[in-house]
Amino acid sequence: MPRISERGIEMPASPIRKLAPLSDSAKARGLKVYHLNIGQPDIPTPEVGLNAVRNLDRKILEYSPSDGFRSFREKLVNYYSQFKINVSADDIIITTGGSEAVLFAFMACLNPGDEIIVPEPAYANYMAFAISAGAVIRTVVSTIETGFALPPMEEFEQLINERTKGILICNPNNPTGYLYSRAEMNKLRDLIRKYDLYLFSDEVYREFIYTGSPYISALHLVGIEENVVLIDSVSKRYSECGIREGMLITKNKQLRQTVMKFCQARLSPPLLGQIVAEASLGVSEEYMRDVYEEYLDRRNYVVDTLNRIPGVYSPIPMGAFYTIARLPVDDADKFCAWCLSDFEYEGQTVFMAPASGFYTDPDLGRNEVRIAYVLKKEELQKAMLVLEKALEEYNRKK
Repeated sequence: MPRISERGIEMPASPIRKLAPLSDSAKARGLKVYHLNIGQPDIPTPEVGLNAVRNLDRKILEYSPSDGFRSFREKLVNYYSQFKINVSADDIIITTGGSEAVLFAFMACLNPGDEIIVPEPAYANYMAFAISAGAVIRTVVSTIETGFALPPMEEFEQLINERTKGILICNPNNPTGYLYSRAEMNKLRDLIRKYDLYLFSDEVYREFIYTGSPYISALHLVGIEENVVLIDSVSKRYSECGIREGMLITKNKQLRQTVMKFCQARLSPPLLGQIVAEASLGVSEEYMRDVYEEYLDRRNYVVDTLNRIPGVYSPIPMGAFYTIARLPVDDADKFCAWCLSDFEYEGQTVFMAPASGFYTDPDLGRNEVRIAYVLKKEELQKAMLVLEKALEEYNRKK
């Protein structure tokens, strides 16, 4: 039998989806499974986006330009201007989801063996994209005790060597919900400028910030404009995960030209997705306000409830719709699997993502889980009760 590639063997399994077979089995047994494991919003997609498909009047579903429709990119310029992000349509490349934007950024900026530094816990697919590009992720660890604040710059500098090409952040952060402060972003700027590195900044959750602190985009940072690669997506803000529309944004012309080679190789981003996403940019302020207030209410409930469960601790996430919670268990991987395979409470159970999958060191995050508060509050109330009962039974049987 032919051998699988080393790259394929090294590719990590998704910590978000790896327990899906156990969830499927639980459902087959008739259990109600509360999905707290994945950032799939239950908020309805904007009608203006859905109507763009319903009212589609095209005879041919053709290729779009490899960098996406110009009309879409021009409307995105207006969207970003609301956040004081000043870009042109030529600075924006439409990609097949934010995932492809990360992958193409790595492919264009990194040679095999090059290194990027990432604060962890981090979105697990970053590692997969790095492996695909032949690059190496080096990590600095943020901790639950500090609310997952950015580690000191000295820890970054200790990792910088001749192979270091960039730093990757997610702001607001997935999986922690942390929002980087102006001071933290300025320190990153100074480090990027000192060593002439790329700053890859995943900012797909900018619409969901629950604090008076300002959102500081990497493209707000003066003096490193040519070093910044901003990653974006419509998946979360418009509840349009399935249309696979992302954006890679950079003022670095040479980098854009290089990324375009990869874009041309995959021909074009999804046509129908661009039509939906472009229309969604015209969504009402009321829709966005209602979505924001819904997530804020869910966050407040989930974090308050988690911290009332004996032995559980969750910092208060300032953005996105995730939190990392520390549980009174010695192995969250086993506990999460047990919840799906051996536990039920009144015909219900919970599906969470073990946080160990968001760290590169297998010994880190062993008693932590990521919880996505993407369910209606009534379901979150039931899910939190089920989690509390599961912890009681799990620790009683130890």
